[in-house]
Amino acid sequence: MSPTTLPAAGPAHGHVTFLGAGPGDPGLLTLRAVEALAHADVLVAEHEVLDVVRTHARPGVAVVPTEAGPSPDPLPGTGTPFPTIVDGTSTTAEAPAVRDAAHLVMEAARGGRRVVRAVSGDPGLDAYAAEEMLACAAAGVPFEVVPGIAAAVGVPAYAGVPLRDAQGADVRFVDARTASDRCWTEVGASDGTVVVSTTLDSVASAAGELVSAGRKPDTPMTVTVAGTTTRQRTWSATLGTIAQTFKQAKVLPSPEGGRPVIVVVGERSAPAQRDQLAWFESKPLFGWKVLVPRTKEQAVSLSDQLRSYGAVPHEVPTIAVEPPRTPQQMERAVKGLVTGRYEWIAFTSVNAVKAVREKFEEYGLDARAFAGIKVAAVGEQTAKALIAFGVKPDLVPSGEQSAAGLLEDWPPYDPVFDPIDRVFLPRADIATETLVAGLIELGWEVDDVTAYRTVRASPPPAETREAIKGGGFDAVLFTSSSTVRNLVGIAGKPHNVTVIACIGPATAKTAEEHGLRVDVMAPEPSVLRLAEALADFGLRRRAAALEAGDPVSRPSERRPGARRRRAT
Repeated sequence: MSPTTLPAAGPAHGHVTFLGAGPGDPGLLTLRAVEALAHADVLVAEHEVLDVVRTHARPGVAVVPTEAGPSPDPLPGTGTPFPTIVDGTSTTAEAPAVRDAAHLVMEAARGGRRVVRAVSGDPGLDAYAAEEMLACAAAGVPFEVVPGIAAAVGVPAYAGVPLRDAQGADVRFVDARTASDRCWTEVGASDGTVVVSTTLDSVASAAGELVSAGRKPDTPMTVTVAGTTTRQRTWSATLGTIAQTFKQAKVLPSPEGGRPVIVVVGERSAPAQRDQLAWFESKPLFGWKVLVPRTKEQAVSLSDQLRSYGAVPHEVPTIAVEPPRTPQQMERAVKGLVTGRYEWIAFTSVNAVKAVREKFEEYGLDARAFAGIKVAAVGEQTAKALIAFGVKPDLVPSGEQSAAGLLEDWPPYDPVFDPIDRVFLPRADIATETLVAGLIELGWEVDDVTAYRTVRASPPPAETREAIKGGGFDAVLFTSSSTVRNLVGIAGKPHNVTVIACIGPATAKTAEEHGLRVDVMAPEPSVLRLAEALADFGLRRRAAALEAGDPVSRPSERRPGARRRRAT
């Protein structure tokens, strides 16, 4: 058996994978971790890593949180009850916390299941997984360990704090929760870098321990909370000034006992050096909560781009797609597609691809029905949807990704080279006439067919509506006039601290008509260029704050009362 192949679950025993989920950023999962999750029958995970690992688990996996979760159901193959969440959906009511993860892991494995035991960071450094491994060994249950990026290593890297230099200075790791007096004495006597895992409430105490053990009070230190996530925040100070730094920043004691932090002590954590190396927190939209008025499927590339700028995209659909009221026109067009009525078919949206694909499936057709027909697509996502269907577009705009851009590249009808002069154009009921008029001007006959209807979506949850109206979002991206009208209609007008970004002049005009101040406009009608324009705005805003000596803050932190709530 190769090292990357999980054994098949059998009646006698299963298999356990102890998996490190990293310090928080989902992108830090290893390839081996993703593979193990895809094969898991049971996923036993700490509460704080569930969202990181569950995405990669297969549908139907039993998810067992090790903290508060749904009430127990019996585990198939055993008599042991445990909380069950199938495919991410809880099927039972709330119940007390599950504490004995080792017992759950063993019972599941004895039932012949593939079990993944996921912990934050690395199983060997950040978690106490050794006892569970020893239990597996004693019971004869095969197991493996998939290392993860330890918080003590990953968090400083994201904070721009190198732990070693070219001279290879000594690095010591300390867990302040279990450190003995002897441990503090040893690290205090050294002159190397010290990485301390502790809680926000205990940072000053740990600094005092190091000073008492011999470290100079002016030794530089950094403190990072929520490391590797878009909630990350880092403070630079010295062992002697950290308490005052927290006081000035209004970092108050936590009623829960303090959030986990990573403290780096040593010359390499000097503030001047971190200013040059803090690549993560200096992203142009770092921590910005950006409202994207699209469905998750439509917003994939846009949301990924926003994440690359450090933002946290939140998709809210403003329209819903429904079948046409009279489907006969669409049915005739699809039959004409099969019988050779068309030379071209042009898709202007992912929804158009979906509508045609569903009609194909209804008739028992597949991508082979496109044989001999030229296919055009507007936009990257539309082209990807076609490729997923098994169809490679013959024509996509070489310039502007729009109907106008497609017309720029569309060939005029030539009776010598084009045996058929007709184009099938499946579209929304509210689509503009730009493409139809342009194709007719090029000599083509156009069957302009309503493939789907767009209607206003249902209102988002109350929490989202309150965030929109109360300034909880830092920015909103409007990609059309209809998204402006529909968002305001279903959720209310965005707060005046929210940055309004529009894809073009028409959309900006609609936003202004609804009483919104337009801050950003894309240089061309493209969602990707719109995201770039918002990132440029954020970068300029950040630079202006630094030049003025002001703290870099998100727009939502400037609304009344925001600073008071954030400091707690």
